[in-house]
Amino acid sequence: MINDKLVKRSLVAVVILAAGAGSLNAQDRDASLLTLDRIFNSREFLPDFFGPARWLSDGSGYTTLERSPDGLGREMVRYDPATGEREVIVPISYLTPTGESSPLWIADYSWSSDGTRLLIFTNTQRVWRRNTRGDYWLLELDPWKLNKLGADMDPAHLMFAKFSPDGDRVAYVYKNDVYVEELSEGQITRLTDDGSETLINGTSDWVNEEEFDLRDGFRWSPDGERIAYWQFDIEGVSEFQLLNNTDSLYPKITSFPYPKAGEQNSGIRIGIVAAAGAETRWLEFEGDPRSHYIPRMEWAAGSDEVVVQRMNRLQNTNQVVLGDAETGDIRTVLTEADKAWVDVVNDLHWLDGGRYFTWISERDGWRHVYLVSRTGGEAKLITPGEFDVISVQRVDESGGWLYYIASPENPTQRFLYRMRLDGSGKPERLTPNDEGGTNRYQVAPDARWALHTRSSFGEPATVQLVSLPEHEGVRTLVDNAGLRAQVDSLARGPSDFFRVEISEGVALDGWQMKPPDFDPNNQYPVLFYVYGEPWGQTAADSWDGARYLWHLYLTQQGYVVMTVDNRGTPAPRGREWRKIIYRRIGVLAASDQARAVREITEWPYVDPGRIGIWGWSGGGSMTLNAMFRYPDLYHAGLAVAPVPDIRLYDTIYQERYMGLPQDNGWDYEQSSPITFASRLEGNLLLVHGTGDDNVHYQGTEELINVLIESNKQFTMMAYPNRSHGIFEGQGTTLHLFTLLTEFLKENLPPGPHTAEATSH
Repeated sequence: MINDKLVKRSLVAVVILAAGAGSLNAQDRDASLLTLDRIFNSREFLPDFFGPARWLSDGSGYTTLERSPDGLGREMVRYDPATGEREVIVPISYLTPTGESSPLWIADYSWSSDGTRLLIFTNTQRVWRRNTRGDYWLLELDPWKLNKLGADMDPAHLMFAKFSPDGDRVAYVYKNDVYVEELSEGQITRLTDDGSETLINGTSDWVNEEEFDLRDGFRWSPDGERIAYWQFDIEGVSEFQLLNNTDSLYPKITSFPYPKAGEQNSGIRIGIVAAAGAETRWLEFEGDPRSHYIPRMEWAAGSDEVVVQRMNRLQNTNQVVLGDAETGDIRTVLTEADKAWVDVVNDLHWLDGGRYFTWISERDGWRHVYLVSRTGGEAKLITPGEFDVISVQRVDESGGWLYYIASPENPTQRFLYRMRLDGSGKPERLTPNDEGGTNRYQVAPDARWALHTRSSFGEPATVQLVSLPEHEGVRTLVDNAGLRAQVDSLARGPSDFFRVEISEGVALDGWQMKPPDFDPNNQYPVLFYVYGEPWGQTAADSWDGARYLWHLYLTQQGYVVMTVDNRGTPAPRGREWRKIIYRRIGVLAASDQARAVREITEWPYVDPGRIGIWGWSGGGSMTLNAMFRYPDLYHAGLAVAPVPDIRLYDTIYQERYMGLPQDNGWDYEQSSPITFASRLEGNLLLVHGTGDDNVHYQGTEELINVLIESNKQFTMMAYPNRSHGIFEGQGTTLHLFTLLTEFLKENLPPGPHTAEATSH
């Protein structure tokens, strides 16, 4: 996704989030004012960390990692949710391998089913966007023993190690093949032997990893007798090459298969193999495996069948298929279709011994949960109403409840609800009314407890243990008191959420931040922060970390900072809101943004002669669309890592929202900012990392050529060998935001003007 992807209300401020700072004496003023160095080159605003936490399978407690008393690493502790009793179950002394002086640093972990063995992921290495490759160590608790898995294999090359259901074996991926290691004797069995640079077993290719979050590519059967796995045949997929000019005397080239819109995809299939080793049985799908996707696969509430979601290339049809593990035969039990696109369902849970499963659909115009029979038939709606279910948090079958996140009244916020699994009764909101903002939960397996994380705009997160369903706070786990005190000491002007009506019946949500010494009788420059694509929502009532602090810094310099979510962003406002942008992804979104700006420039404190816009990735693309399509509105734009020509982006993301370029090339042309680059009038800054494997620097170079041909002056900065996040290398982040800030100050002068001065 291009991402490191709102009910009836008129133009009003609905909540004041930060009061004006008032007058400041000289001593307090320095501490209350931000600097770029404080934000991006110090540890002053680091939050407290919690986890990763894991609920025990019976809900009787949870485990988490906490720094050891000597500060040398993290040790494992267990907490009883009822009493708060803390027990160190894996002290730091258990984590030092024989012959080593330092303990293992635990990046992630998992427990065997009986709780006697711990699998530790450490020495992790980055694979494109995430650290998914590293070393795995097995810690046996009674008696204590620490052993490295795959001992004779290259270090930091194991991926996705998982216990078998009985806990006596671990399976993992090594160099594109799947292995099983028996733990008591250390015997290793290689289950696949055809893995190569072009044939991938047990993990994913680049585009499926990026767009479907498909990384861990194999699953143990519940009885531990079989393993089901993905295989990707990337032979024939065109390769993209990244040029690294800086790390050696001669340039280095990194080449990897990357299918751009309309180009050939990998062939994908599902194999099932005995965990003791045997020939693979392949599921017998019809049709070209390069014209379909298999974004999800799990065992289907037993060890005889797997359940697969299989999409066509246009991603407007998703078939739920059961595959026989013995014969490879398949049968379709549900087909989900949409005139635009359908989404992958991550909330498929089996009920009633595997007779039914939960499903997410927008078939009635809202995103709801349904029950579907294993034998097919009509899906039963269990969350009726004109609202969207954002995500399922827990299916409590024994209690008969479905726990989910929704926000029917305010799309900028998130709350926990529950509903009867049979669809009877009414939704019950569990998050208290006085706990606004964004609420996230890890609900225990028995649904009696939850780890509750809450933040809001300008307010860092807290983590609490709460009891359910009454949602009573049991104890605070993270209060971020230090960070909160630091943020509260800063000079902050008023901030609020608003809704702006751009046409009859269409109103967009947004927020604004004003300078600490804001005077409504003056006019201020406005910088719009934008994303605007289907993968991200910016008008969100949540803590936004360093980005919030940079925006706050800009208000202290004399800017008003705003954001507005156009139609097509993933706000919980129904199917029509989200999918209206189909095949016109850059056209409608940019129009909505421009209409909002025209309305906002009528506000008395907004200087219509000083309007700027900035964004990253999809937001960088939207910045270009704004600057090129509406040159009369925007006077300065900062586009970071944009996609100027959407034909250059990957198949899965771009075709999902635009169709195939072979079928509708005109739509691709009209949706690409580069088509309108000759209209540029304002001051444009282009920023891109030359090592960006996601949104390629190639697109920015193409745009540069068009701007040159049109004799359009602009400013640009290329960060050598940096990826999409532009963070690699000492001082990079500080340099980047210094660049953005100085460009903004030079081309969109900060500070208030009197209304009279502005009118002249």
